[in-house]
Amino acid sequence: MDDALLLNSTYMPLRIVSWKKAIILMTLGKVEVVEEYNKEVHAVSLSIRLPSVIRLLTFIRPRYQEIRFTRYNIYMRDQGRCQYCGRRFHLREVTYDHIVPRAKGGMANWENIVTCCRSCNLKKGGRTPEEAGMRLIRVPRKPRWLSSLDVAIGFRGMPKSWESYLMENKMLLPVYAASLPRVDGW
Repeated sequence: MDDALLLNSTYMPLRIVSWKKAIILMTLGKVEVVEEYNKEVHAVSLSIRLPSVIRLLTFIRPRYQEIRFTRYNIYMRDQGRCQYCGRRFHLREVTYDHIVPRAKGGMANWENIVTCCRSCNLKKGGRTPEEAGMRLIRVPRKPRWLSSLDVAIGFRGMPKSWESYLMENKMLLPVYAASLPRVDGW
């Protein structure tokens, strides 16, 4: 079944909830339905159109959590681009490179790991970029937030009804990749 985009009372996207959770929030009177799918769920005595976008009736302060250090979040930070040649790659095609190799004391952290294509990774080998005669496109840093639009584009089959809410809030919304998958336990 289809998930619903949960908005704060200010129309700021908060998270994705299951259609079941959306209906529970509706029946408890905690949300209003902003957009609906063309699908219905049926009970013995009623049928309800599935909500696509729901909005909380009361404002809640979003919990901003630390962005976890994961391969996916590194990929999102670097926008899927090799940090040496600049070419864009799909998540499955990209590798990750330690700027200062582990053999030379390099750590696995935000400032030392970048996305890298296979050919640049082979060319660099176990050397620093300076030793290999290569330059980083940009210096890696720990991100403060990941763009909601970039993450939303990553969803396969994102409902059309969500686009305007995610696009309008691109600059306002610090959506963290750690909290983006569907959340059933809310």
